[in-house]
Amino acid sequence: MSYSVLVVDDEELTLRTISRGLRQEGFEVLTAASGEDALKSFRGEKPDLTLLDIVLPGIDGVEVLRQIKEGNPAAIVIMMSAYHLVDRAVEAMKLGAYDYLVKPFHLDDMIATMHRATEMLALRVRVRDTVETAKGRYDFGRVVTQNAGTIKMLEMARKAAEADHTTILIQGESGTGKGVLAKAIHYASPRASMPLLELNCAALPDALLESELFGYEPGAFTDARRRKEGLLERATGGTVFLDEIGNMSASVQAKLLRVLEEGTFMRLGGTRVIKVNVRLIAATNVNLKEAVSHGHFREDLYYRLNVVPLYIPPLRERKEDVLPLALEMLQHFNRELNKKFTGFTPAAADQLQQYSWPGNIRELKNVIERTMILAPEGDIDAAYLPEEIREHPLEAKAEAAEVQDIPGNGHRFVSLRELEDNYIEQVLAATGNNKTQACRILGIHPTSLLRRLKKEKVTG
Repeated sequence: MSYSVLVVDDEELTLRTISRGLRQEGFEVLTAASGEDALKSFRGEKPDLTLLDIVLPGIDGVEVLRQIKEGNPAAIVIMMSAYHLVDRAVEAMKLGAYDYLVKPFHLDDMIATMHRATEMLALRVRVRDTVETAKGRYDFGRVVTQNAGTIKMLEMARKAAEADHTTILIQGESGTGKGVLAKAIHYASPRASMPLLELNCAALPDALLESELFGYEPGAFTDARRRKEGLLERATGGTVFLDEIGNMSASVQAKLLRVLEEGTFMRLGGTRVIKVNVRLIAATNVNLKEAVSHGHFREDLYYRLNVVPLYIPPLRERKEDVLPLALEMLQHFNRELNKKFTGFTPAAADQLQQYSWPGNIRELKNVIERTMILAPEGDIDAAYLPEEIREHPLEAKAEAAEVQDIPGNGHRFVSLRELEDNYIEQVLAATGNNKTQACRILGIHPTSLLRRLKKEKVTG
């Protein structure tokens, strides 16, 4: 893709040299020799990037930058200045300049800076292209749950999403959907059109985690040959999601605390303070409050993260969600695998609902996909479920049924009819009273279900 660059400098030789170098790299080049001409060209031509000298006749470069940013806060502007004007360059950085080059500079350094800026542009384009799809996919309304606690938590998350800068801490076991919730929050927030960047703190060693998060300058360590912007810079205006933050080392915790308190940081090996505007969403499967008490996590960082605490309960504590989730996943994999499954037999539904799901929703999704690959189409029977689920002991379902005494026997029993009625009620509740879907799960004809319901209503 070809990008356009507006080069602004009042020195004709400099203007010509820079323009030639950029054209050789495939850029489309526009030029201006004064601040007034720069503003006119920027507003008329709308270049992708601007390379702007500070010293200009008429309006100086800092004022040009200020007016550009007022009209388009997302504009990427790289400043140029002589060494003795570094203070003005710092002022420009505070106004939102992307970077600055100190004259005289090597053409290769300028080209490298321009290519880093185009990477930022490419990221923004990808975000714009995918944001509408992601909004639909991660909409709060698509979250499948009938659990009262989870519904209450989602309402809190929805309100927190609207608060643009509020830091959010999501806690819950692995596989409960913390990443999905973070995406739902981002795409329901005013930052939805800006990047959402993720980093798993448990997947990287400390040194690599720090460089990925904050970036680095050339020479910061052995293999650092060029400057790299970190996640925080690339997500400016958007959201950073830090998963498994409980695994973060003490030194990185201290730097992250500064970002949350001051909105600033320095790249590794750098001396320039960088200001960022990001929202932070953190997630963990460990008890951070307990980690604080044991000295494994900074107390001040914990309180900065825990502004809005959200807890996702494990699947074993929301059994009423298992069948609705399984049916939703079945429809998803029908489309993805080009299959025609219709539901679950009563025995399979029973096994799914009674299993403890130590891997939570992630495990359920894997089980449904694996079963749909191996089982014949139609209703999935218990015989095709994985062995660990089939061998899981079933719990009695007689809580709501009236228990009958058999005189002299000493045992208490529930009638088969009452067990069936109780199970039908559970399936109807799980499917949102969708009788067609309930019939598929129960393995009975709709007429039979209606007859049972009618009879229950008459006798009740």
